[in-house]
Amino acid sequence: MQHYPKVRSVEPIPRKRLRVSFEDGSVRIYDCKPLLEEPAFRHLNDDAFFRNVRPDPHGYGVAWNDDTDLAESELWLGGYEDESVHGSEH
Repeated sequence: MQHYPKVRSVEPIPRKRLRVSFEDGSVRIYDCKPLLEEPAFRHLNDDAFFRNVRPDPHGYGVAWNDDTDLAESELWLGGYEDESVHGSEH
């Protein structure tokens, strides 16, 4: 069974994306736009609701409420590395 780093924090960012920090120090960007048509995730179309995302208290993902959440494995596998974390100066 594959293990993924636990979520330390999450920040909603523009264009329905999440910046997720993991306990191993990595930061990944997860695009929620593909989820917006699925019934379980339609609430994410509401900007106020989307911004209310919180990390699971035990690090096993992120949640907006009791019915709308994403597991740490989905965030890890479906996300991409946040290039801005590496301090590249432009």
